[in-house]
Amino acid sequence: MSDIPILLLAAGSSSRMRGRDKLMELIDGQPLVARQARAARAATDGPVLVALPPAPHPRLAALKGLDVTPVPVADAAEGMGVSLSTGIRALPDDARAVMVLLADLPELTTADLQTVLQAVEDQPGHDIWRGATMDGAPGHPIVFAAPMFPELAALGGDEGGRSVVAAAGNAVCTVPLPGQRALADLDTPEAWAAWRAARGD
Repeated sequence: MSDIPILLLAAGSSSRMRGRDKLMELIDGQPLVARQARAARAATDGPVLVALPPAPHPRLAALKGLDVTPVPVADAAEGMGVSLSTGIRALPDDARAVMVLLADLPELTTADLQTVLQAVEDQPGHDIWRGATMDGAPGHPIVFAAPMFPELAALGGDEGGRSVVAAAGNAVCTVPLPGQRALADLDTPEAWAAWRAARGD
């Protein structure tokens, strides 16, 4: 089992859901944010940090009782870059790497997270290890080695880590995961309805 911390990004506003909160959508009887937090918790012996909107917020209540550390993001509305930089600054000082996990990828499993974490050990010499679809399209989750932390901590706005990954070039190791689940995010009510219909829900 890896000791690498996992940072779950769950502070976004679900702006394309037209009033619904995608991270509170129920999957197998639990809110998506709780499902993702449980998957992360089962994947590592390291800490699990969850970037969240400031309290009070239903997502915080959904995580009650789980062994995770909420990280309030005061300026979450500014975009993913703010959430990512806030979470990076909250990591333990001795963290050798961090897995960044988006909260709106409901098909990712604990085994998928462990596969990417194991690649850090099996394929050293990289700065970034990135989950991908089975046919090689880059996706999530993404592990960043500690030397990348200053760049991530300096992010802002809605950029996320794209520029950091792009600048790493050949230092990125791609880790294929089954099917398309490394990219299967659900951002609209229509996407959720189609996904549930495909599952037979």
